[in-house]
Amino acid sequence: MDEQLDLLIDLHVDGERQGPGSDDVTRLAIRLAGLGGGERLSIVDIGCGTGASTLVLANDLDAHITAVDLLPPFLARLEESARRRGLTDRITTLVASMDELGFEDRSLDVIWSEGAIYNIGFEQGVRSWRRFLKPGGVIAVSEITWLTHRRPAELEEHWNEQYSDIAPASAKLAVLEAAGYTPIGYFPLPATCWLDHYYRPMQARFVPFLERHGHSPTANEIVEAEQHEISLYERFSDYVSYGFYIAAEPDRG
Repeated sequence: MDEQLDLLIDLHVDGERQGPGSDDVTRLAIRLAGLGGGERLSIVDIGCGTGASTLVLANDLDAHITAVDLLPPFLARLEESARRRGLTDRITTLVASMDELGFEDRSLDVIWSEGAIYNIGFEQGVRSWRRFLKPGGVIAVSEITWLTHRRPAELEEHWNEQYSDIAPASAKLAVLEAAGYTPIGYFPLPATCWLDHYYRPMQARFVPFLERHGHSPTANEIVEAEQHEISLYERFSDYVSYGFYIAAEPDRG
């Protein structure tokens, strides 16, 4: 791993979340997806990080969750949390890239991914993962989303540079339809998901993070970039958020 990746892992591994979200939002998506029956669901949580959403899925559903992430330190943190909560029998961790998944075709009831699909792009993700879903299966992903038709130039420039696939919800829903899914629901994440559950806890880790790494140039660059993104969100939260998208693989009988 290069220095920057090592430092990013160190900054985020102690975080409950590696992106905007909350347990309440995960539970709202579960309800919109129509999950919660008595079946033993087969779920994969792709790009799970330290496992905030995985733990909610395992606690709230009769399911077995395969938690997938490329970074072993994040999965080790999830395994520790699962042990503390008595959920180890419901969760299996898997070190894998989200574009090289080895699940059998039509083997999964649910594909879940909060704040991670951007790593391969929304369209590539929903298209390439679709073959793993059983007929009638559900995909639920959160994705950075424009909330308005026009945005301040500063904000638009930043996010277009960070993730050129950013688009309004209408465009993301059209991608799901074009990929063969039936959209079920969409909602934008509230500001608390960004501030209370992601940005503020991360800001509290900045000083010890910089001290651990001797205020190295790379560590300082990482903190400055995060602070810039936080400042943009604080000023322009009316224009951008994560959107949660839920869709179904048609039951072809």
